[in-house]
Amino acid sequence: MASYSPVKEAGRIFSFLCDQAERLNLPEEVVAGQDSVSFNSTHDKIYFPIPFKETETLAALKGVEGSVAAAIADLRYGPAAQKRNVKINLERATAFGCQAYMAKVDGLSKLDPEVKKKLKDTDLLAAQSNGYRRMSANLYRTKNEGEFYHIHGSLEATTTLNMIGLEGHRPDLTDYEDVIKVIESHVQKYSVAELEEMNKERRQAGVPALKHEDFIKTPHGELNFQQPPWKVTRLPGDIAPTPFPAADGSKKILKGVKVLELCRIIAGPTVSRILAEYGADVLKITSPQLSDVPFFQVDGNMGKHAADLDLKTPEGREIFETLLADADVLVDGYRPGALDRLGYGASALAALAEKRGKGIVYVNENCFGYEGEWAGRPGWQQIADCVTGIAWAQGKFMNLNNPVVPPFPISDYGTGCMGAIAALTGLYNRAKYGGSYHGKASLMHYDLLLFAVGQYDQAVQDALRAEQPKEFFALRHCDSVDRISSTVLKGMKERFPHLYLPPGVDAQGEEVLTEKWYSKAYGADIEVVTPIAQIDGVDNSFERASRPNGVDRPSWEDFAVQEEDRRLA
Repeated sequence: MASYSPVKEAGRIFSFLCDQAERLNLPEEVVAGQDSVSFNSTHDKIYFPIPFKETETLAALKGVEGSVAAAIADLRYGPAAQKRNVKINLERATAFGCQAYMAKVDGLSKLDPEVKKKLKDTDLLAAQSNGYRRMSANLYRTKNEGEFYHIHGSLEATTTLNMIGLEGHRPDLTDYEDVIKVIESHVQKYSVAELEEMNKERRQAGVPALKHEDFIKTPHGELNFQQPPWKVTRLPGDIAPTPFPAADGSKKILKGVKVLELCRIIAGPTVSRILAEYGADVLKITSPQLSDVPFFQVDGNMGKHAADLDLKTPEGREIFETLLADADVLVDGYRPGALDRLGYGASALAALAEKRGKGIVYVNENCFGYEGEWAGRPGWQQIADCVTGIAWAQGKFMNLNNPVVPPFPISDYGTGCMGAIAALTGLYNRAKYGGSYHGKASLMHYDLLLFAVGQYDQAVQDALRAEQPKEFFALRHCDSVDRISSTVLKGMKERFPHLYLPPGVDAQGEEVLTEKWYSKAYGADIEVVTPIAQIDGVDNSFERASRPNGVDRPSWEDFAVQEEDRRLA
């Protein structure tokens, strides 16, 4: 791979995105200042054993993010005396793509069973903590040769398990291989067409694993193949420009900006985690009645406050609407239409914004995009990776004749970055031109971006395969995301120890990719991936450690209270 440079390719992909500036509604400064963005690496290596240019694409997206942030800095503080350079390190971008697997609580990672003792139990229906129920979200063979289907019990599991003829709970079934055999044997009673119909009736997530060439021939794929990676459009309403709060000497470009987050799991929380890096007051609202994955909160809630509200009760709605009256951004990561049915969709918020005379930025994150027959379907990263052809390409890369879900929730993080770019763009436009804005990002469109920028050529893939340990090639279509990710993580730690240097060490020229904090809410030291973009004259660093869902009051005033969290290294 001596002739291939991830650094150069990141630059090419960045230019490819900038060429779509008009479709993406990017600030004109992003295109004009392309030469201010640079990419660097201590090793210029391909890190992920994946045929797609994941690190390069994430780095390019971070370059766009940094460019929009720089444009906001110039708008808020006035143009800098010299151009604002934006530097993106590819090791940092790699860590961004797998940050849930790099986070720690008291030195324990997501893969350590003992870490559960450190977490608040928000897995209310044991869809994560019970191995049998967890494998209701997995890829299996179907009745027909060569057909595979990814069922997905989401955070509830029982509906999907019952659908294929299994009990919701099987306390007798604890062995990993036995669980796979039992569930796959039941999935194999049905064809893809039958599973699709059963899923539709029950409104469950789930898709066939399609090859990319087959996906883009479907009506949904054909339509969305032509769409930009993300969108920012102006909402109805004649509203004067909404300036950023007065500068107070801070170099945090979103200081004073209020963000309401209504999201779970990874992609949606990543949108507002990035906004928190730039200084926004991010208040994550979750329902005490809804499950969430406990460990993802360690990384995903970094920099935020997190409060519980039930928006289906009059009391919850009253408090939420008080918060909403002052909000600048709302990030919606729920099923399409869920917030609309509660009266908090984009149209309703645009009307609220016009009434109050201050624009709002509404950001949607979903699985299947916003146009086409599948736009309303529920989904998660594995669903998008299977339906778009990512999984089949991963299987082919591993010399298999079947699909395999790639390691790590990389598509989640890429989608989160696109959503953050949309939010930053909306805030820029709101301040410069007035109005309210609607940003849209989806897991499917991130995957389509990967196909658009191209896979590694055959020689590079051959060399990348030659570097992998034998355990990598023993992985199967039916292995869980954690089994696949833990196997790959072990190999990466052996080959690339510089990616895993602990905070506070003498790195000798290497990038230290994580930072350590004391979190009062966890009552423990936590370790998380550090912010990625480095922008001249802009401070994008966290002001508080993460916390579990629901530990804060639903209040904007509490952001002014001195935090007891502290950065350790």
